[in-house]
Amino acid sequence: MGISEILALIGGLCLFLFGMSTMSSSLEKSAGSRLKTILGNMTGNPVKGFVLGLIVTVVIQSSSATTVMVVGFVNSGIMTLSQSVGVIMGANLGASVTSWLLSTSGISGAGWLEIFKPSSFTPVLALIGIVLFMFVKSQKKKDIGAILLGFSVLMFGMEAMSGSVSGLADDPAFGSLFTMFSNPIIGVLAGLTVTAIIQSSGASVGILQALSLTGKITCASAVPIIMGQNIGTCVTAMLSCIGAGKNARRAAIIHLSFNVIATIILLPIWYILESTVPMFEALAKTATNPLIIAIIHTVFKIIALMILMPANKLLVKLAYLLVPDKGEDKNAVLLDERLLVTPPAALVRSKAVISDMAKLSIGSMKKSLGLIYNYDPALASEIREEEGEVDKFEDALGSYLVKLSAQGLSSGDSREATKMLHLIGDFERISDHSVNILESIEEANDKKYSFTDDAKRDLAVLTSAVSEILDLTLASFESETVESASLVEPLEQVIDDLKEELRTRHIDRLQKGECTIEVGFIWSDMLTNLERVADHCSNIAGCEMDMAQDNLNLHESLSHMKLDDGKFKEDYQKYAQKYAI
Repeated sequence: MGISEILALIGGLCLFLFGMSTMSSSLEKSAGSRLKTILGNMTGNPVKGFVLGLIVTVVIQSSSATTVMVVGFVNSGIMTLSQSVGVIMGANLGASVTSWLLSTSGISGAGWLEIFKPSSFTPVLALIGIVLFMFVKSQKKKDIGAILLGFSVLMFGMEAMSGSVSGLADDPAFGSLFTMFSNPIIGVLAGLTVTAIIQSSGASVGILQALSLTGKITCASAVPIIMGQNIGTCVTAMLSCIGAGKNARRAAIIHLSFNVIATIILLPIWYILESTVPMFEALAKTATNPLIIAIIHTVFKIIALMILMPANKLLVKLAYLLVPDKGEDKNAVLLDERLLVTPPAALVRSKAVISDMAKLSIGSMKKSLGLIYNYDPALASEIREEEGEVDKFEDALGSYLVKLSAQGLSSGDSREATKMLHLIGDFERISDHSVNILESIEEANDKKYSFTDDAKRDLAVLTSAVSEILDLTLASFESETVESASLVEPLEQVIDDLKEELRTRHIDRLQKGECTIEVGFIWSDMLTNLERVADHCSNIAGCEMDMAQDNLNLHESLSHMKLDDGKFKEDYQKYAQKYAI
């Protein structure tokens, strides 16, 4: 093998790896909201988890990325260790799809078979891809163009590698090298080492498929190498769990255990069959090609699943044995930065954390409303503690979403991240107003001030309306539907009107001597805080409506809704009657 062939092999390998990386990242961006939907349902039963892990891996063409996501989900607490097992197993099988795509490089023959050769269709895909990527404005079509370009570069790299090693078909030294790999230990170590270095079993299998076109790699050599490649792909997840919580480390160990145990069981069976069954003895001596390697790769994974899927609970027990529960787990985190490399996964996790923040903030506000009528020092302490927790949520989410925005998001994911940054500010302010109302209540109690009976009845109507708008806001955030969000703005307008009416009635009571100026200051502060809570609810619901319409111009959307929407007027009348005073 001369210097020109070596350079061609290196160049082909570089193109191959770059194409695979480009295709995988572009597939991930193009999947967008669909991938978020899949990831949001990852926490089902083992069978459902298996299907979801399979789908995600096929979509993004990387089992390593899927398992790193699983480690991040487990470390964040969004997925339990038991739930992760099915997803990991699905990811293992999903990784075999890449080898089937690459097996087309081994197609030979004339006639109709010509159209399936990469040399026939790859240039056409590259042409379509470059047109979409360079000359079309739509970001979705640009992503599709990047997918086609990535696949084309990958296949060109595959052909370059195959062409550079074609001369080795007559090289006795090359044949002797792969005869050595038929030794199970050497073969497994070779597959493991190459895959660990490039951190992609798909790429590693692709290299083996390119080399197989020399006709010098037999099944006896390929089987242990492929088993080693499946172990080597676990290196990415093992590296990602460094510094993670105990359950995240256990998830990575389950991934490793699955492939190690499968190799320990299946490799001896292969050699027993090879030495005792004539059909397997003949198969071992058969020269491989890309298609045979894809078949071996897939059959190994399917048999491993048949053996180990029923034993998924034992894998969990083994993980607990290797990572025992000793002391406090200080490495579990709220938002795992491992997920940032897969933006849809990071957005799913962010939405879950914002949901927790929203429930805490709205719950705190409702407690404050209750204290207006029945002050409780213990509950007051809870409200202050919860406001501090909400502040921590905002700080963590703000930093996380800013980092996520720097990851080169798709247009849809970028809008989603921007929306979340808006929402956390409004939820945090609602929590602040709960403390403001609490302070007004405490001031009234300390100074022995009290509202008149008429004032209390009026305030009860306003607080009931605020309580309902809080419920509607939480429902609109969690459901992300226009129907839920559209109910918030009419009620917010009613609350604005109530505030003005209550302010006017207070002035009347002052003029009649039924109330004092000192009580009036507290009354005014409470009305202002309640009205601003409704404003923040309006912002949240308006943001949800804007996202549904691919528009982030909040004030324009709300103005249009008030002026032209007949349903707004109908809902406004309904709430105005419900909260009439």
